[in-house]
Amino acid sequence: MYPILRFANELRRFKDAPTLGFFDTHVSHHRIWPVDIDMWMELNNGRTLTLFDLGRIVLFRRAQVWDFMRKQGWVGTVAGSSVRYRRRVQMFHKVEMRSRIVGRDAKFLYVEQAMFRESDGECTSHVLLRTAVTDRKRMIPMNEVAEALGGLDFPPLPDWVHAWSEADAQRPWPPMQ
Repeated sequence: MYPILRFANELRRFKDAPTLGFFDTHVSHHRIWPVDIDMWMELNNGRTLTLFDLGRIVLFRRAQVWDFMRKQGWVGTVAGSSVRYRRRVQMFHKVEMRSRIVGRDAKFLYVEQAMFRESDGECTSHVLLRTAVTDRKRMIPMNEVAEALGGLDFPPLPDWVHAWSEADAQRPWPPMQ
């Protein structure tokens, strides 16, 4: 079940936080609750992605992307992801999450997020998300988004993001049946 109350609390907690620049990093802190764990008593992989949702949505809110997109009649959607799970996160651990926009290509906006255990600073997981901007009829090209943002100048995509995108484009679709 999606943690609606937790989501509402995140929005409330950062309601008066300073505005972020488009490429700034949003930092948030989360505690792992019993509803977040799996049968091995550690953070569930699906819940990890849900927690990343919370960080990404607040990032977009603080960077004023959310309000801008609503005025345009646009919405965002995740169009692909690559996740690395590297360290265990157990019940009641505290984690620091860092979320930032890393760049764009012709079609997609790329967001990078990572979680770090607060007890020892170890990075526990890292996700790269390819996100799309859409309206009711079509996917909005990123050059159109950049122009609507006042001609926002995007940095070049890091090589590792570009390589992932190219590799993912070779993946068969539809998948085997």
